Amino acid sequence: MNPNKREKLYLPLLVLTGILLFIGLVLIFSASRVISQSLSALFGRQIIWAAVGFAALAWLARINFHLWTRNAGFLYFIMLLILALVLVFGHGRAETQRWFKLGALYLQPSEPAKILFIFVLANYIARHKETILYFSTVFIAALFILLPPLFLILMQPNLGTAFILIPIFFAMFYIAGAPKKNLFALSGMGLASLPVLWFFLKTYQKQRIMVFLNPGTDPLGAGYNLLQSKIAIGSGGFFGKGFLRGTQTHLAFLPEHHTDFIFSVLAEEWGFLGSAILLFIYLVFLMEILKIASCTRDRAGTMIAVGCGAMFATQVFVNIAMTMGFWPVVGIPLPFLSYGGSSLITSLAAVGIILNIKNRETFI
Repeated sequence: MNPNKREKLYLPLLVLTGILLFIGLVLIFSASRVISQSLSALFGRQIIWAAVGFAALAWLARINFHLWTRNAGFLYFIMLLILALVLVFGHGRAETQRWFKLGALYLQPSEPAKILFIFVLANYIARHKETILYFSTVFIAALFILLPPLFLILMQPNLGTAFILIPIFFAMFYIAGAPKKNLFALSGMGLASLPVLWFFLKTYQKQRIMVFLNPGTDPLGAGYNLLQSKIAIGSGGFFGKGFLRGTQTHLAFLPEHHTDFIFSVLAEEWGFLGSAILLFIYLVFLMEILKIASCTRDRAGTMIAVGCGAMFATQVFVNIAMTMGFWPVVGIPLPFLSYGGSSLITSLAAVGIILNIKNRETFI
């Protein structure tokens, strides 16, 4: 094997990532103009996060992904440790405690924990190839790999990130060949526990669910964000109002426009056409990941690619559905577009890992 060839990155996925990131920077620049007429601190910080994220992408694209699966036990310990430490030493906002504060920087450990979770689960599935048909194999993974980080993230509380782990888990086991009846049985057990989960939700989380069921319940309180988001999306029409001309954004009617509701900014300024183009780019991006997952002959590599693909797909679906009122507001960022260093670096790191899987398969 020529060692120089391994360093070549798979261009289709890399180009799509760059396009999504560029769109995100344009939207954040527009959203940040609400705060300042000049280049805002938000936009500048996002550029820095993007540079750090691409450095992580380049590094992880060169590191053999088997290094992570071989050390799955250690990674599992690290994952649980950082999720536990943030509950003790983390920085809180309102009723949440999700961040480590390092000077002016806020780091959200639940974001990289998603990738560590994928590594650990991929290693487990690869090691249990012969017993994947047994319900006990899936149940043990749910009990000892899924539930501990899920519980710790829910305690922050961070319902959105905790939810993302569930589709990742089921997607990886489904592609691995676990019988559907076993996955349905496990799903039924999870659904049966939902009434118990209700009693552990914070007041604001319960309000968000009630507003989702009846948007008119609290239009000036818990339902305000969603109503303003719908107005922004609807007012964009087919072609949009134009760059920097979104009234919902620039008159500050739309809260969290640079993070959870960045899609609303796009829909208002670029309209249905711009939204459709973005969804098409995401679709091609996900198809490239699935192509890599299906082509690799390494079981752990396939599982990691599937897990990362499920992570991206879930975030895109839930975030956009949330902005249109088809999903409760849970605070899930839109990959590569929403403002936030932890989310952006994690997304770019995931792409780097997928590129490494592709490179190793190509040059075996």
